[in-house]
Order: sequence, then C-alpha cells, then structure tokens
Amino acid sequence: MAGIGFELRKILKRDSLLSLMQAYSYAALISSGPWIMSIVGILVIGLVSYTVNMPKLAIVQFQVSITYVISLSLIFTGIFQLALTRFAADRLFEKDNHAILPNFHSVSMAVTVVGGVLGLLAVAFLFPQQSALYRLLLLAAFIIMCNIWIATIFLSGMKQYKAIFWIYALGYTITVVAALLLRPLGLEGLMGGFVIGQAVLLMAMMALILRNFPSDRFISFEFYERKKLYPSLMAIGLLYNTAIWIDKAMFWYSPETSQAIIGPLRASVIYDLPVFLAYLSIIPGMAIFLLRMETDFVEDYDAFYEAVRTGASLETIEKHRNGMVETVRLGLLEIIKIQAITTLLLMVTGESILKWLGISTLYLPLLYIDVIAASLQVVLLGILNVFFYLDKRRIVLGLCGGLVVLNFALTALSLHLGPTFYGFGFALAVFVVVLAGFVLLTRKLELLEYETFMLQ
Repeated sequence: MAGIGFELRKILKRDSLLSLMQAYSYAALISSGPWIMSIVGILVIGLVSYTVNMPKLAIVQFQVSITYVISLSLIFTGIFQLALTRFAADRLFEKDNHAILPNFHSVSMAVTVVGGVLGLLAVAFLFPQQSALYRLLLLAAFIIMCNIWIATIFLSGMKQYKAIFWIYALGYTITVVAALLLRPLGLEGLMGGFVIGQAVLLMAMMALILRNFPSDRFISFEFYERKKLYPSLMAIGLLYNTAIWIDKAMFWYSPETSQAIIGPLRASVIYDLPVFLAYLSIIPGMAIFLLRMETDFVEDYDAFYEAVRTGASLETIEKHRNGMVETVRLGLLEIIKIQAITTLLLMVTGESILKWLGISTLYLPLLYIDVIAASLQVVLLGILNVFFYLDKRRIVLGLCGGLVVLNFALTALSLHLGPTFYGFGFALAVFVVVLAGFVLLTRKLELLEYETFMLQ
C-alpha cells in the first residue's frame, strides 16, 4: 500500500479541512475495497427487490449464494494473496517492473484453472436440483471473484487512487443496476446481474494493471521459484481468511442456528445480518489504518532502515526507531479511539437503524458484540501490518493460527451455551490474539536495533 500512502501524503500536505476529508474518503474506499462494497451491493439488491414484491426465497438464495462465493474465493486465493504481494514488492524494489505482469498472468491462470476445476466439481455434484444456468453463473461468479482478489493486490500498489475510486464505483453500480434490471428472471437474473458487474470491474482492473506494468513477456513462472516463493505467507493468507470465516460457517451448519437455503448452502439468519452490519462499522477504522499506518509509519520505517544501511550514528538510528515506536503507538491508539466512537454511536442508534431496515430489534445484543469484534479486527490488522513491515512472518503465522483455533473452539462453546453467548466466541478470540499481538510487538520494537544488526 506504500504507493497509495505516498499519494495520500501529498493530499494531506495541502493542510486544509477539505484535503483531510478527501484523504479520509479515498483511504476509506481503498482500504475497505470490494469486500465492504460487496456487502453493501448485496444488501441494496435485496432491499430494493423486496420493494417490488419479488419472491423472498429468490432474494435470500441470491444473497446466500454470493456470500458463499465471497467467503470461499477469499479463502482459496488467500494462498496467493500475500505471497504475490511480497513478490511484486521485491520486484519493484529491484526495479524489475517488467516481471510483475507476466507473473500476475501465471498466478491468475493458476487461480482460474484450479478454482475452475474445483468449482465445476462443486456445482456439478452439489447442486443437482438447480438449473444449469444457475450453476454456470455460480461458477462464473466464483472464478471472477477469485481474480478480483488477485487483481486487488496489484491495485493496492498503484498511485492512481482517483482511477481506483471510479473503477470501484463503476463496477458496483453496474452490479446493482444489472441485478435489478434482470430480477424479472428470478434467481438467475440476480446472479447474472452480479456476474456482469463483477466482470466489468475485473476488466477495468486489468486495464489499469496492463497500463501500469508493461512487459515484453506475456507469462512467467518466476513466482513459483523456490527462492521467490514464501510458504509462510501462503499459510498466513489461508489461515487469516479461514479464521475470519470459520465462526460464520459453524453457525451456518449448526442445526439450531441455521436453515437450508439452496442445495447444500445454509444460512444463519440470527447471525448473518448482525455480522454484515457490524462490518460496515469498520470503514472509519480502516481509513485511519491506511492513513496512519501507511503514511506516518512508512516515513519513520524508511528513515530507520535508511540510517542502518548508510551507517548513520547510533543516536540517529535510535531516534528513528523511537519515531517508529511512537507512530505505531499513536496509530493503534487512533484506530482504537475511532472504532470506540463508532461502536458507541451504533449502540445509541442501533435500534433505530434496525427498525429503519425492517430488522427485528432482537438482533441488537448480537449486533453490539459483533461491532466490538469487527473493531478489534481492525486493531489486529494494524498489528499484523507492523509485523509484516518488520518481516516477522513466524509471529504473524502464530497469531493467525491461534485465531483459527480460538475462534473455532470459542464459537463451538458459545453454540453449546446458547443464544445469550452467540457472537462472544469470535469477539473473545480476536481480543486474545490482539493482546498477544500487543505483547509481542512491544518486545520486538524494544529489540529492533539489536535484531536488525544481527540479521545483516
């Protein structure tokens, strides 16, 4: 994200209220990305469809189908996301920009082929009662979403934030409009609209990538070379995405909290809606995360390692190290403060929001705990981000692995204890991992100079 951070710093240097609002707006959009916008798009399509008396079952089947597409595509491509990010960053550092596009093509091909085969087997054997068109659209949506997550890795390093804004706006506007125009066709119409919108989004992303990373080669498999492949990052990507979705899956397939929707796909009405709404509340925190961690922190980080590389005095090195520590502390504190404010606002307005959306106020307790859990997740992202900059992959791997185990165990316990404890499993799991992350980060920053020189 350093490229975007550089551009955001230029906006902030104008030192005006308008520039500050502009920077936060772009940061919120870029940091939240298609993940949050997908949630908004699905909710808008569902809400508008309800107003025209479209069969409720078709709307629910569409929303659940796309939710599974998003979750499974994130978990599957998590294997590639971080490793590809590191590969691209290393090539940019080496000024070998021409290697990026060919390797993007190779990863995209692998994702399309492997994901396509797995998806084809799934839709062929798990949805025998559904129409061929529905199965084809479900497969297309999965493959396109997989490629969107991969393309987003490259977009995150671009400096053309205005173009990114309009690409996202265009893609999700077309998604919503196309789905609503095709809704007379029922479930297949909604699915078709989603596929059309996401295909436009992916093509626009590809156009930006082709323009910004030209190359004289079409495809290259350097990414898979042993010296350039990072198994730890592949494991981290898989574990992190699994950890985020495992509690949802457990509620989906617990008989007491779910119901069958379409084919093998199930949903948990009591759990899904509060979770979706809670994730919308993290937009302010994600904006702070991008602005503070990827602008102020990057400056101190670069200054520290530049001082080490150029043989600066110990006093200068310690000065920049202290700047890094202070930036991390203030950045995480600012994320906590803004998410605390957002949480308090939702607690005050939560009942009114649910009534306005036509959702039962019985969801309020679960909404509150989910908002807290989502806010803690933003703090965790900030901590993991610092560890990635320090190249402490083993620590991140341990934290993500711990989150998977804790989320699974505590969610299972909450399901056993009953409705009063729903949501506490995920919240407590993230809280424990955040505490562990704080402790480990504090220790690593204290030993930063020593470990940096010992690794030379």
